Amino acid sequence: MRKRPSGLRQRRPAARTRLTKVKGASRRSKASRGKRRRLLHPRHSRSMNSAAARREEQPVTPQGTNPVVSVIIPVMNERRFIGSVIRQAKRVHPSVEVIVVANGSTDGSAEIARKHGARVLSYPEPLGHDVGRSIGAEAARGNVLLFIDGDMIIPANRLRPFVRAVESGGVDVALNDYSGPTDKPQVHSVVLAKHALNALLKRPDLRGTSLTAIPHAISRRALTAIGADALSVPPLAHTKAVHAGLQVAPVYTVNVGKLNRPRRQRERVAPLEYLIVGDHLEAIEWLAANRNERGGFPDRPAGNASGGE
Repeated sequence: MRKRPSGLRQRRPAARTRLTKVKGASRRSKASRGKRRRLLHPRHSRSMNSAAARREEQPVTPQGTNPVVSVIIPVMNERRFIGSVIRQAKRVHPSVEVIVVANGSTDGSAEIARKHGARVLSYPEPLGHDVGRSIGAEAARGNVLLFIDGDMIIPANRLRPFVRAVESGGVDVALNDYSGPTDKPQVHSVVLAKHALNALLKRPDLRGTSLTAIPHAISRRALTAIGADALSVPPLAHTKAVHAGLQVAPVYTVNVGKLNRPRRQRERVAPLEYLIVGDHLEAIEWLAANRNERGGFPDRPAGNASGGE
């Protein structure tokens, strides 16, 4: 089992602190100091742990060859599902490696993953929500990186469209064409945040699609452009991809709203809603810093405000 890399540090962006003003956000703030805190994985940490990685990894493809596809699966106590998830992942392409990032698992998920032929990167304590994506991307050898979750069994034939879209060269970031429900009187704040971010990115055509939702796939070119670190904050990675001019497009629909099993205990203690909305604030802050304080939009001329004032 790996030790947490010494380079990992707690991420406390200025944008995240604003979330404490939102009702209930104090619970998110407390959670960020505990097991739910999110940490960044610096790019240099791979070399620091290369020896440990070689001892633990079990490549799916023959030694000395790089796979075409790397499937990255963050896992935390998913022993009931991880075997089936890996079986489907191994069928997405003839040349594939499956990377399981087991962070803080205590139920034997890592051992099950190894038995199913996955390359396992194991950490004894939780690294934070979505940090496994960054770690997996750092270790990936494929030209196409497919991201899925360890608790959703998605058939291989529903994962292949994401791989094909990127492998064909037409798309750099292949998104799940799932925007979340909007046909209700009160739309969930995460759904609203996704739509708002895409509007600010001048990509309203993307609606509520985002790197927040799995499954999605990115090219090696996209990984280089946005950096592996950004993947631990999915809306930030999404923003950087669009800003860099990469080909970002929804390619296939997987209704993860129905597949995502409820975690009532976790949501009572540390609801992800506030974390994800905070991630979108962080992305907007980055956008303002890299365009202008209005995110690239011009000021409205005087006298053109609504109401004629």
